[in-house]
Amino acid sequence: MKANEVPQDGTYYYEGKKRACYALNEEGKYIIVPSNGWSAEEVVNGLAVDDMAASLEETRKAVLAGMKSPLCYHMERRQMIPEILAKTAGIAGFRVKRHLRPEIFRRLKESVLDRYAKALAVTLEELKTVPQ
Repeated sequence: MKANEVPQDGTYYYEGKKRACYALNEEGKYIIVPSNGWSAEEVVNGLAVDDMAASLEETRKAVLAGMKSPLCYHMERRQMIPEILAKTAGIAGFRVKRHLRPEIFRRLKESVLDRYAKALAVTLEELKTVPQ
């Protein structure tokens, strides 16, 4: 795409801010051009956000039904996978996966819960529950 063709549709997701796009200048070299967004991009982002919200709602219901631990909900809310949470919290990956089981999660020590709470930027009380 050429620099003068970079979309400036002003999408909802950027809230009036600009983002960087790469485009070709007159000399055929890539340059960074500010963009307000693109309507097609807004549609795709909207679909992705809706999909993530639906998945999070399924996880919330599974936690309330006792099939998953609240850790699973908060991890998904922060768009993390067990491996990323493990590195962030400084806990082995296989342990994080075990802690996604509600019966294991209920028996965790405060020190482990505190590491999860810090990694997920929530309080200990929030970590132990999910929104009703």
